[in-house]
Amino acid sequence: MVSSLGLVLIVTPVIFYWLRERELRKPKEEEGSMRHVTAVVTAVVLAVGSAGGAWSAEKAIANQKTGDVLVTLKTESGQWKEGKNSFVLEFTSPKDQQPVDAGKVSLNTSMAMPGMAPMIAGATLTPEKPGRYTGTIEFSDRGTRQVTVTWDGPAGKGSTKFSVAVR
Repeated sequence: MVSSLGLVLIVTPVIFYWLRERELRKPKEEEGSMRHVTAVVTAVVLAVGSAGGAWSAEKAIANQKTGDVLVTLKTESGQWKEGKNSFVLEFTSPKDQQPVDAGKVSLNTSMAMPGMAPMIAGATLTPEKPGRYTGTIEFSDRGTRQVTVTWDGPAGKGSTKFSVAVR
């Protein structure tokens, strides 16, 4: 009888206390592991976000080498379309592909139509960093445009022409 009473009064509360304490510790451990999971997920999201620029890299529409300058026209889709278009214009050295400071840059397009005056469009360009310009241009219809790029800066003065289809 004493042993049953000892079991009920001493051992049962100790077991209850031990189980309860273990139960109370679990959420803290889970919370700690949840923090670890959250930190890992955040790190992965940041890494993917940082690499997003590489994944959404622009595709070249046209390259034109003129003297010591390689002019590259790029868009996300790899083409110009009817309507408003965003693009990147890059000036690099053909020898080492390093950016070249082109200074003041302009990009204009024209499309000759039989029996009509040429359709002319000029781009709005913003220098992003030396050798890289972001721009926008709008086309009212499809067709092949003659693109003229001119520059005047530390890389010298120059111009180049090439054709680009608007789809």
